[in-house]
Amino acid sequence: MTSRARLFRFARLLCALALLCAAVPFGRAAAQGSSAPDISAPLAQLTTNKYDDTEAALGALALSGSPAAAGIVTALAEGKLVFGGTPPRLFIQGEGGALLDPLTLQPVADAPAVKPVRVNNRVRRAIDAANGALSLVSPDAGKRREAALAVGRSRDEAALPALEAALAKESDPKVKSAMNLARASILIGKEGITPAERIAAVQLVGAEGNQDALAILRSVPEGAAPEVKQAAADAIAGIERNLALWGMAQNVWYGLSLGSVLLLAAIGLAITFGVMGVINMAHGEMVMLGAYTTFVVQEVIRTSYPGLFDVSLLIAIPLAFVFTGLIGVLIERTVIRFLYGRALETLLATWGISLILQQAIRTIFGPTNREVGAPSWMSGSFEIGQLAITSGRLWIIVFSLLVFFALLATLRLTRIGLEMRAVTQNRRMAASMGIRTNWVDAMTFGLGSGIAGMAGVALSQIDNVSPNLGQSYIIDSFLVVVFGGVGNLWGTLVGAMTLGVANKLLEPYAGAVLGKIALLVIVILFIQKRPRGLFALKGRSIEA
Repeated sequence: MTSRARLFRFARLLCALALLCAAVPFGRAAAQGSSAPDISAPLAQLTTNKYDDTEAALGALALSGSPAAAGIVTALAEGKLVFGGTPPRLFIQGEGGALLDPLTLQPVADAPAVKPVRVNNRVRRAIDAANGALSLVSPDAGKRREAALAVGRSRDEAALPALEAALAKESDPKVKSAMNLARASILIGKEGITPAERIAAVQLVGAEGNQDALAILRSVPEGAAPEVKQAAADAIAGIERNLALWGMAQNVWYGLSLGSVLLLAAIGLAITFGVMGVINMAHGEMVMLGAYTTFVVQEVIRTSYPGLFDVSLLIAIPLAFVFTGLIGVLIERTVIRFLYGRALETLLATWGISLILQQAIRTIFGPTNREVGAPSWMSGSFEIGQLAITSGRLWIIVFSLLVFFALLATLRLTRIGLEMRAVTQNRRMAASMGIRTNWVDAMTFGLGSGIAGMAGVALSQIDNVSPNLGQSYIIDSFLVVVFGGVGNLWGTLVGAMTLGVANKLLEPYAGAVLGKIALLVIVILFIQKRPRGLFALKGRSIEA
């Protein structure tokens, strides 16, 4: 073979390779173009600037599955979708008025004069529906589920085609369940379906067992078949029974929450009343002082150390305990110790002290409510079935139990606790054994007041911080102490939780006021039968 022939063959080989290299990306581009949905028809409809065409185009875009559809619908909603030129073309108006191609979002070089696509209320509704349908095919599973739930709540038949198309492609089990439920919600009220389809939809919605399902089942058309109405009635009855049980569980939760508040307010009073026999009407003001301590701590943190706000309650708890404990010791040393053995005088004296403390707070902070914020870890809520649980209430229950067991450990495991129990059971015998009963009284009053101050920290999260805060809990606290057994901590715990739950279970039937009256009557009758309460203390002087 001559050199010229070899050169010619080499040239042909190079040409073939060049053509092959050019064909590969072209083939890829062709393959991609063939796989991308064609939305040229709805884009052309949008350029007619007629409301009917715009509405039809939005429906087609919602069902197209095109990645550019969401941007086009958003641009229309924001007034940035424009058209112009001959023949008319569609553009998205970008920053600085630049015109962008709606498919590629690249700037257009030969930009014609344009005007916006018109929008009216009907088109706005179509935009909302299209956004909902496009969310059903979002890459984010959470958005798809939210969109399915929104479609189910709206029960819009226009969204059914998009919903069914998204359902056919869905693989996430949770999202698929939400889409099936949304489809069933629409089919229950849709005309032209068979009774079997409607019964299947009724059963699927009825399995949800919540208030939304109840509302959907009650929308079964009047003209539905008898077997459909019967299935809906059975499902409604089942949901109502289920909701009644969950409602009772919710009331029990509210009762436990109220019981934890009563426990915090009464636990300090239990040891004070049990050891000293003092009817301390100023105990509620110790709770109020603890709440105002929390307010002061948060004000200092807000102004000087804002980064510490989430730990403000953790800082306020020991400060409230120390501050109110010292106030309690001061009250005992200056007033109470001269009135031992005279219950009526201690009641009147402590009532006067409560008025003095209320007026002092009004003078310093004013009579209006003060804002105490909740840290992030006490905010929010979650659900267990149909039971709604707020984080703040849950933490208060945990805190009240921690305070209870800490106090129980103090009484059982420390010297001061041993001396307090000795004085409670037999004051004269304890004094004869060398226990300084006067010092025990002061420490007991200070401890009870300090615990009340910590209760005020917790109550600042669920009640108004005002000079009258303590008055709301003092009577209930005495009721808990007497019902549970004077001076008995376990009795206080059981009494607080029992009265809290009983109060919340009575409220739906008797109302808040009559429920409290009924509960008071029940406790009075119980005390007539057991004067020492649920758990009576034992000791020679007590039993005498």
